[in-house]
Amino acid sequence: MKIYRLICALLIFLFIQVSTDAIHAKEEEDIYEQRMELYKKTEALTLIPWYYFAAIDQYERNIQKDVPSDQVISISFEPIEWFGMGNAKNKNEMVITLFHGIGKDGDGDNKADPNNPEDVLYTMGRYLQQYGYSKEDIKIALWNHYQRDLNVQSIMNTARVFKKFNGIELTDRVFPLPSNYNYSYNNTWGNRRGFGGLRIHEGTDIFADYGTPVRSTTYGVVELIGWNLFGGWRIGLRDVHNIYHYYAHLSKYKDDIKVGQIVKPGDVIGYVGSTGYGPPGTSGKFPPHLHYGMYKDNGYSEWSFDPYPYLKKWERMGKE
Repeated sequence: MKIYRLICALLIFLFIQVSTDAIHAKEEEDIYEQRMELYKKTEALTLIPWYYFAAIDQYERNIQKDVPSDQVISISFEPIEWFGMGNAKNKNEMVITLFHGIGKDGDGDNKADPNNPEDVLYTMGRYLQQYGYSKEDIKIALWNHYQRDLNVQSIMNTARVFKKFNGIELTDRVFPLPSNYNYSYNNTWGNRRGFGGLRIHEGTDIFADYGTPVRSTTYGVVELIGWNLFGGWRIGLRDVHNIYHYYAHLSKYKDDIKVGQIVKPGDVIGYVGSTGYGPPGTSGKFPPHLHYGMYKDNGYSEWSFDPYPYLKKWERMGKE
């Protein structure tokens, strides 16, 4: 009887878990659909391509803290910018214009509400329109808004990715090495390193044979290729979440890989080696392995964080 009750309890738990996961998946799918609908509507109103709004929104979502999971649009403006200097937050568009604010009414309710997603996107669209419709015009508008080159570069590259794959629900991920190759790794992030001065290890070392293919784990754009004193032949990718993925100690690159190239999960970008710890060409100072690092940018500065939990998750996903 006890075993029967235990089995029943386990089945109930599994049913609840599966149901909960299904609900969360549906909610996530719905939020992507809502966002895309708003981006496309704003494109129709402003003639600014939807993927620019999607990229700006994605960037803002990435740099903000504790964004609610059900928040549809994350673009925001400072109150003084939206309402204008001296305006007591009157949402009438004519009043806002009188006080030299930029807030616009995007849904036709005669109010320019900074908490209304349609108003926010339309306001961003009208702001971009002031500079023009070309890619270069958009870049200038973004630089004047964010005042930082890396922010502009991240947004423009994310827009390219969204455009290429014609969507924003780019959630696939893979482990950086194929599962049919031999490899091993432990959590080495934060360990001490001595070459070039005392420092911490900003990544996870994945040991594998020379020539093992190295793959992009995510959707993104190749930002950097070349020799690094510590990392040898390395590649840097930035994904649509404004995370920089650092692949180091490569033996060589994939033949056609280049800066500015858009990649997707599973694309081969290079091959495992043991380069680094010296001038260009230095190799063999340590066993062959891939150093994989992840860096987060908040719009002002960039820092390393532990990639190990993500690697374990992606590894499990590849075996399911």
